[in-house]
Parts: sequence; C-alpha cells; structure tokens
Amino acid sequence: MLIEYLYSKIHRATVTDANLNYIGSITIDEELMDLANLKVGQKVDILNVTNGERFQTYTIKGERGKRNICLNGAAAHKASIGDKVIIVAYAHMTDEEYNNFEPSIVIVDENNNPVNQKHYSAV
Repeated sequence: MLIEYLYSKIHRATVTDANLNYIGSITIDEELMDLANLKVGQKVDILNVTNGERFQTYTIKGERGKRNICLNGAAAHKASIGDKVIIVAYAHMTDEEYNNFEPSIVIVDENNNPVNQKHYSAV
C-alpha cells in the first residue's frame, strides 16, 4: 500500500513577487530547490502563513542565488509580496520506503537565505 508522506519543505519563505500575467506556478530559487530536493514541474502545496490561504501549484526553477519566491498566474491572487509561505511536497511511499526516508526541511531567513537544513528520520 502507498501512503502519502512529507517529502520536503521550504519553511517560512518570503514571497518576493506575484506575477498575474504568467501561465501559472511558483518560481523558486534554484539553490533552494536543490536543498529541498524539488524538481521542476513538481506539485507542491503552498501554505500562506500570513493570510491562511492553502493551494497547490507546480515548481519552476528561478535564478540561482537571487532568493526569489514568485507566485505566478492565478496563484498570484493567493499571496502578496512580503507574505510568509511554507512550500511543501509529498511522496507516495510504502512502509518500507517510509522507514528508510528522511524528508528535506529547508529553513530560510527573512531574505530567503537558507539558515538550516534538517533531515527528519521517520523512525
């Protein structure tokens, strides 16, 4: 049986832009994507800590080192520049896979600089 578990997250990132005139998705700094083990086009949940909105979209790679977190298209209505968001990805795993997996947790500061990266063991 497959159960959906936490795969990775970027914790309390600051939204740096909101672009209504884009097809859709969230643009994330390439370095933050690498640290969180996120892939281009991967489905993510966006949890807006500032206003309580929760929605799904997919990832687009942003320029490495720019620390941009940009909501695009319809998602731009769900957050404002300066909002704090948590970006979460999940994976379907068997019990065996889950017991040998550690999700990547990337904690960032107010400028989206990574300040800590944690791996939480399921056991």
